[in-house]
Amino acid sequence: MNKKLPSVYPVPIDKKLKNNEEVFQSSLEDVRTSPLTIKEINEIFNAKDHVYKTKVKLTTKNGVKTVEVVGLSRNNLLTLDGQTINIDTILDIKKV
Repeated sequence: MNKKLPSVYPVPIDKKLKNNEEVFQSSLEDVRTSPLTIKEINEIFNAKDHVYKTKVKLTTKNGVKTVEVVGLSRNNLLTLDGQTINIDTILDIKKV
């Protein structure tokens, strides 16, 4: 199994390449600037896998954090560790 492989001839590149001017990076997420709607929150609480708590990733005006949401009270989300997060400060919510 010690065969000698044929050599490869590299083709010289004599021109400027422009095929990489636009780059798409899927790890970057679009962050919206409009506030969260009650409908989006109700979709999380009405999901079949939501029994008592749901782990979500919240994007707020102050940053991104992961919390376990247990309920909704007026204009606030209630978390498992006793925090209340105002809905008006939340820009995006995603299930983890």
